[in-house]
Amino acid sequence: MKNYCMNWLTWLTCLFFALSVQAANTDWPKADYQVVPLPSKITLLQKDGFVLNAQTLIVVSTDNEDMQRNGRFLQQYIEEETGLKVSFSAKVEKGRSIVLRLNPKMVEKEGYRMTVDKKGVTIEGLTPQGVFYGIQTLRKSLILSDEVRKAQVDAVALPAVEITDAPRFSYRGMHLDVARHLFSLDFVREYIDMMVLHNMNTFHWHLTDDQGWRVEIKRYPKLAEKGGWRNYTTLGRNSVIDDRTRYGGYYTQEEMKEIVQYAKDRYITVIPEIDMPGHMLGALTAYPELGCTGGPYEVEGHWGIFDDILCAGKEETFRFVEGVLEEVMEIFPSDYIHIGGDEAPRTRWEKCPLCQERIKKEHLTAKGDQSPEARLQGYFTKRVEAFVQSKGRKLIGWDELLDSDVNPSATIMSWRGVEGGLTASGKGHDVIMSPTSHCYFNFYMVEDYEWGEPYAFAEVITIDKTYSFDPAPDSLSEQAKKHILGAQGNLWSEYIHYDSEAEYQVLPRMGALSEVQWMQPSQKDFKAWVERERRLTLLYNRKGWAFAKHAFSN
Repeated sequence: MKNYCMNWLTWLTCLFFALSVQAANTDWPKADYQVVPLPSKITLLQKDGFVLNAQTLIVVSTDNEDMQRNGRFLQQYIEEETGLKVSFSAKVEKGRSIVLRLNPKMVEKEGYRMTVDKKGVTIEGLTPQGVFYGIQTLRKSLILSDEVRKAQVDAVALPAVEITDAPRFSYRGMHLDVARHLFSLDFVREYIDMMVLHNMNTFHWHLTDDQGWRVEIKRYPKLAEKGGWRNYTTLGRNSVIDDRTRYGGYYTQEEMKEIVQYAKDRYITVIPEIDMPGHMLGALTAYPELGCTGGPYEVEGHWGIFDDILCAGKEETFRFVEGVLEEVMEIFPSDYIHIGGDEAPRTRWEKCPLCQERIKKEHLTAKGDQSPEARLQGYFTKRVEAFVQSKGRKLIGWDELLDSDVNPSATIMSWRGVEGGLTASGKGHDVIMSPTSHCYFNFYMVEDYEWGEPYAFAEVITIDKTYSFDPAPDSLSEQAKKHILGAQGNLWSEYIHYDSEAEYQVLPRMGALSEVQWMQPSQKDFKAWVERERRLTLLYNRKGWAFAKHAFSN
């Protein structure tokens, strides 16, 4: 009788414990796979899910360095989002493990598959980069409300699911101008972190312009020492009043290499831009002999387009360009090197004897709507491209390159609307779409901007406008579509002095752009994105990032 009672009591105790666990389970916060950008296919399974708690183990099934780092990132993200401190393990333990693994049978380089059931979570991809995007989806699915986080949860319930996902475009970029206003290395790292959160993979770093040269070039030290500083900065929109304050600075080569590595660890490629032959007053101030007139020149404190550009008639100019680019390519291992090519007036070339001699020597006569000077820029670009290609790299530039006879091998970044990109893709150029109509985040984001908005360019790109963008519309032929590599958001910094202003201008438009870059057009839904993005802004808040909370209603 005594043994029977003990067995009965044990059974009741076990039943009570099971019911308690079940009751507790109903109180656990639940992961939500409706993230930004939304995965291609989410299939909820009619079975028990996984319970993420402090006993959960992260298992990386390879000694691959990138995969090991992926595991450490996931460990960090889980603690940041839930407060749970999970551990690494060398082996899978049933019911406790999140397994990260490579799968050679998968096809998409940046694709992944995530499976969740009661046994655990598996994230697999053809490459570590694909696995990393699966980690981002898991990370964002774990975002908890502030109230839940304050309660210090001991577990999170992950519904059973199978997610298969891959991006639409291979190029998913953001641009940052540090020439007009210089941002700290800490902010540049933060900017990269924002890109990571939105599944972006290319950081376009605009490093030189008329208002300042930000790159240390050891062969030409005066570029940074002299060309990196201006004597004043205009107030307002090119007013006659300025701040009478010397402004400038630059990044050392070691500092830039650190940023390249930081980005690489997060599967982001850094593309440097050294703008030429225009927007070169920083360089001309340091080395006036490179201009058509010989100067004197001054680093500009105003914004705009200026007549003084590199002299295309001097061999010395090409030696300079090659010397600069050689050091730039030692810092940046990216396939692409961006040479700008935009907004280069040919006024000085028209009157420069050396440029006119070059035009005559190279037989650069007018061709169609291209003047001899326009064709001289084509000659300049082709020479620079040949040098870049000799180093195993590719040249990219703004769509003004189409105004001269550049090689089809040059990649075009279309900013003056979409038309240039559509034309370029039809001619066989690879294209990155970054039009002012949808992708310029230095513009206002709400129609009623006169009161309460940070000072910006006096044009408006609302969030829904950005979201509506299709970089490769059906009007293109299938062959032309193959040349559209992707899309990029741009942040020019004429009116952006502080980190918080930069954050505000790109968020939440970066979230809208991420779905343009990642998702198929048929899957996009702006209203649904707004709800997903609202949840993502919880993480913006925790990171301390400024963003336009009111912009969703405009």
